[in-house]
Amino acid sequence: MSQTITVFTTMKNEGPYMLEWVAFHRLLGVDHFLIFTNDCEDGTDDIARRLQQMGLATHVPNEVSEGGNPQHQMLRRARRHPRTKASDWLLCLDVDEFWNIRCGDNSFHALIAAVEQKAGQPVDAISFAWRLFGSSGNISFDDRPVTEGFTMADNEFPYHSGRAYGLKTLFRNNGKFSRFGPHRPKGIEEGREHEVAWSDAGGNLYPADKVGWRAWRGFEHTFGRLHHYSVRSLDGFLVKRDRGRTNHIKVDQGQAYWLDMNANKVPDSSILPIAKRAAPILDELKADPELSRLHAEACDWHRAKIAEIKMRPDWVDFRSWLADNLV
Repeated sequence: MSQTITVFTTMKNEGPYMLEWVAFHRLLGVDHFLIFTNDCEDGTDDIARRLQQMGLATHVPNEVSEGGNPQHQMLRRARRHPRTKASDWLLCLDVDEFWNIRCGDNSFHALIAAVEQKAGQPVDAISFAWRLFGSSGNISFDDRPVTEGFTMADNEFPYHSGRAYGLKTLFRNNGKFSRFGPHRPKGIEEGREHEVAWSDAGGNLYPADKVGWRAWRGFEHTFGRLHHYSVRSLDGFLVKRDRGRTNHIKVDQGQAYWLDMNANKVPDSSILPIAKRAAPILDELKADPELSRLHAEACDWHRAKIAEIKMRPDWVDFRSWLADNLV
């Protein structure tokens, strides 16, 4: 029996990165992408709408009031959306996150089968822990796949920083979770936590009422890691900081964020064979004249934005600091 998988996400000014991310996770077995956007200037919303016309995604305008939290608004709206209600499995995922599944054919369905075989029972949730990927010494923004351009990462363990413990969760849409969070589903009915089978990335069950946003002690990564390209290049990070955050909206993505997330400890190219298999899907997307045009325009917008930010006197010291702390 087919088990449909839907990813829901929020984006703002992520145009250059969307097609690779969609192609990669299509290969892994994602059936549909529910893309919420707000206040985009680079054509992210236009790309989402074109993907909708092609039957690959659904675009949802995610208007928020001044000072509102775009991600929290998306999570509330995603819970009520017909696409999520009709899906068997759900996953909240950002465009800078890639699931590196290390079992079977590297698909979500192979992951579910491997986890359930190890756990000895059906599971309701599978969490993968982040593996942070740093700048890899890249200064300029380039129109090339993220998975190719950034191959320096955090150690497998111990983690680079407290932020590096973050996880994301694939979960069944079976009524056991009444609320969605960015890292894991929530809202288990009180007294029924024992009925929820929650697994780490090694097929080991963990008490559902103990799960937070971070990997727990003894968390195993046998079946994979979630590659998190949170900073990308120095110039690309300038745009990310200027855009602002979708969750902790009042917290600057400045020096502390860069130091916490820019992990360049060891090389890791393990995701590249999967990315190579996804390349024909990416080529097919870029063969669409409208998507090709929108992607190119998004890249041009980012180059122009970077040039504009570099001219701001109050950003000179920050960019110099980034260069001094590139790796």
